[in-house]
Amino acid sequence: MIPGAGPDTPLQQSFVSLRHDGRAVGAGVLVAERLVLTCAHVVNSALGRDRFAQDTPGGSDPVTLRLPLVAAGRELTGRVVREMWVPPRATAATSAPVRPGQVPHHGDLAVLELDGIPPAGAEPAPFLPHSYAGETIALWASGNPLPTVRAVPRVSAPPWIALDVLGGAGVAEGFSGGPLWDRARQAVVGLVVAVHQAPEVAAPGAPPTTMYALSVPAIEAELPTLPPPAVPTARRGVQQLLTALERVLQGHEAVLDCEARLAARLGRTSAGPAADLERLVGLAVGVRRGIPELLDLVRGYEPPPAAPCDPHHRPGHHGAREDWERLRRAARTVRPGEYLTTRQRRDLSGLLAHCTRTDPRTLLERVLPHAPELPAVAGLADVMDALEGFSSLTGAPVPPLLQGVVRISVEESAAGAYPSEDLDAWVERVGARSGVDEAAVSQFRADVVAAAAPVRTPAAGAPGTTAPAAPRVQVELLPAATGRRFTYQIWTLADRRTHRLALVRDAEAGSEQVVDDIRRVLRTEVREDPETALVEYFLPSAWLGLDVDSWESPDGDEDGPFVPGITRRVVVRTTERSRESYAGWKQRTAALPHAKRLVLDERHTDRMVARAQLEVHRDAGTVIVCCPPDHHGTLLRQCVQAGVHTVLWHRAEHGAQLARDLLDLVDGADHTEVPEVVRLERAKAMAEPESTAHHGRRLSLLYDAPDHRPPQLAPDAWVLTQP
Repeated sequence: MIPGAGPDTPLQQSFVSLRHDGRAVGAGVLVAERLVLTCAHVVNSALGRDRFAQDTPGGSDPVTLRLPLVAAGRELTGRVVREMWVPPRATAATSAPVRPGQVPHHGDLAVLELDGIPPAGAEPAPFLPHSYAGETIALWASGNPLPTVRAVPRVSAPPWIALDVLGGAGVAEGFSGGPLWDRARQAVVGLVVAVHQAPEVAAPGAPPTTMYALSVPAIEAELPTLPPPAVPTARRGVQQLLTALERVLQGHEAVLDCEARLAARLGRTSAGPAADLERLVGLAVGVRRGIPELLDLVRGYEPPPAAPCDPHHRPGHHGAREDWERLRRAARTVRPGEYLTTRQRRDLSGLLAHCTRTDPRTLLERVLPHAPELPAVAGLADVMDALEGFSSLTGAPVPPLLQGVVRISVEESAAGAYPSEDLDAWVERVGARSGVDEAAVSQFRADVVAAAAPVRTPAAGAPGTTAPAAPRVQVELLPAATGRRFTYQIWTLADRRTHRLALVRDAEAGSEQVVDDIRRVLRTEVREDPETALVEYFLPSAWLGLDVDSWESPDGDEDGPFVPGITRRVVVRTTERSRESYAGWKQRTAALPHAKRLVLDERHTDRMVARAQLEVHRDAGTVIVCCPPDHHGTLLRQCVQAGVHTVLWHRAEHGAQLARDLLDLVDGADHTEVPEVVRLERAKAMAEPESTAHHGRRLSLLYDAPDHRPPQLAPDAWVLTQP
């Protein structure tokens, strides 16, 4: 038994160890009295099968497990729930098996039903969606606290969350399937699924190990029949909720009826005749999406006919409108981030999976134009989770969540009737159940349609014509200590639409392999019409000196070597823009129409002098770095810290003449044109092999201009939420 209550007691009461031949092979977590959630590949290991076996284990394949922190020596058995077996698969849309080493993969979830009652002291774990600001911990399969790993979520790359390991034990096999525990919020925020295994001990200053987990929304999407998990007990607003319910549910029979129906919806045991208002509210408060389910039931509840002389009679299915509004406000106080029932959320997720035209970040900015800080989003499902947490704005009769779905419907209608018409029907049903005026929704939709109507534009090439945004290939590069080997992730971004993780290379590779993988992604994932893609390398600031813009692949096919810096615009960006640099970034953005260029040369190699120059010229959006190469790193970091958008430098040469040449190069060019100007200079240098002094050789560009917001791959939690 657990000796005493502590900060991790809910984790200890629910932690499960899966075993094979007397040893722990993975972990799981208790989600209901007799249900254990884990990874399918962990179940396969516990049964002695191939890790990525697809067929469903039968009832004659019992899995041995323990609750090591509740009853260490007691072994239990469980069997796979057939309808909740989701084996690993290569893609979201197919059931193709996973190739060894492929990440991320999809699915990889299983639910076990215990053959008997769990030991005394075992309790299902509370669940919440993850937070980028919160540190999490993960236990090894045995449950022993010594190998505990500390990690912080870095980015959502659906269906996985990537986490940077901050400390604790080394991450190895045996963590898979275990709960990712947020101690500050007292909730499980994901299920550990994989780890980037470094080939050797990391050198000091090397990037942190990456651990991957399945997010709570991904688990809910893959397991639609899983009973709603518990949530941390809420306190604020509970008394308001009780008072509001007393005015709506009149009489003991009404409370009994609603409690029984709510328990059935949530997969919990009803208190029967012992049910009262406190138990009803406790049931709703203790389960994820229990409050929206309660409101849905109450709105559909029809009270018995009132006595002729009843002075408290209130007409309608749910009492007077003010009673309902009071109940709704109390519910939002208790659970501000939950607006939809489980079924409504599942229906919406299914429709969003077919939406391809809507950019998540742009949608969030349009629905919440005045929000002081927008959350990070990696897809439309993330946007919906974020909008659920916002109440209706003053004077806005349509809640932000429904506004978002209406905007998606309008944008997706250009691609055909589906899923646009189904999204409209979903809004109509949910709005009616939530008390939102139908006329208000119709008017809002009409306003969005009118705003989206095409405007007559000049002919192509005429003034005022807006060219489509070029697709981007974004490479998050993590160099090893030597700076010659790398692990990396490659993302694609088309027309400012959703970021998509296209490739992950967890084993260290050389620069030629990096470029070869970029070529593969360009060929298979990017449609380069009408404009060729922009290649962006994201580097820690300490590695900005890497000459990534001159890398090329070997001459391995009939097309010859691939040199992205010549045939594509290649820029360097950094993952380390911080809150401190944001003020400078905003100021330089506002000054762009009349911004001047600044040269930092050998006179400014002292950090204090460089910083002072950047402070004096706070309107400079473009900086020319022209100093000896061994000082480049210092000046580049100073520019990043000061919020400079565009830095141009030569990796080998310096001097007054070079500074003048580079100033002339960007003179008169809009900031959006600079990457193409630099690419052409590199091409000119390559086209003149006899001229070894052409300044296009080894020309580099650090480019984080206003239209290039940091994507969902920067490690700092704040960077993920701001330009």
